Amino acid sequence: MAADRRPTPISGCVICFQEADRIADCLRSLAFCDEIVVVDSGSTDGTRELAAGLGARVIENAPFPGFAAQRQFAIDQAGHDWVLCLDADERVTPELGREIAALAAAGALRGGYRLPRRSHYLGRVMRHGLFWPDRKLRLFDRRCGRVVANPPHDHVELAAGTPCADLAGCLEHLNYRSFRDHLRTIDRYARQAAEAMRASGRRASPFDLLVRPPSVFVKSLLLKLGVLDGWRGIVCAVLAGWHDWLKYWRLFRLPRRGRA
Repeated sequence: MAADRRPTPISGCVICFQEADRIADCLRSLAFCDEIVVVDSGSTDGTRELAAGLGARVIENAPFPGFAAQRQFAIDQAGHDWVLCLDADERVTPELGREIAALAAAGALRGGYRLPRRSHYLGRVMRHGLFWPDRKLRLFDRRCGRVVANPPHDHVELAAGTPCADLAGCLEHLNYRSFRDHLRTIDRYARQAAEAMRASGRRASPFDLLVRPPSVFVKSLLLKLGVLDGWRGIVCAVLAGWHDWLKYWRLFRLPRRGRA
């Protein structure tokens, strides 16, 4: 039987909270999708109204159940089986949009696709270090994959044997509004990661505190060439090591004090 080459419709799925300053550009970058589903976790800054005004189908799901559960909820609300998942701080570049649209128009989408993310940090695109290429599986057939929690983040797992490829076009990632926002995010993510590791039975040792953070710093700055991003690359390497130390320090304390 000949392969089905009918165009494949795609649902753009976005989860958000208090993103009035960023949601519009995110949704405009998904204009090539056949529909856009926005799941909001209780914004009060006009995010939902902006999204609806741009033609998105807006659903409120609050309180926030966690990244994995919220993203899976958004996927489940989609009207099509092929989904492209974004956060409000991400945008599909024109090159990536054309690449995806061409595959969809030809009925050539298969399995899932990893997309590289081009991160912006304090006014500059980061081309090295841990921020690049930072590939994420965001375009996939929901019949073949599910979102799995990996606190503080989540990831998509495809069923065994499902093909997965890398696309050339990338996502733009505006990951931090400011340096202070970066520090707040590190604090929150380190706490969540420590609690998740503790729940899985993981324990921290002096080795984790003394060896792992410097290893992350060296990997970011030297092995991944973060130093080529100048002072921003050095800052990101230092904060990557700080995040790792804070995560393991909180995990180290958990059995003793019962909290991170």
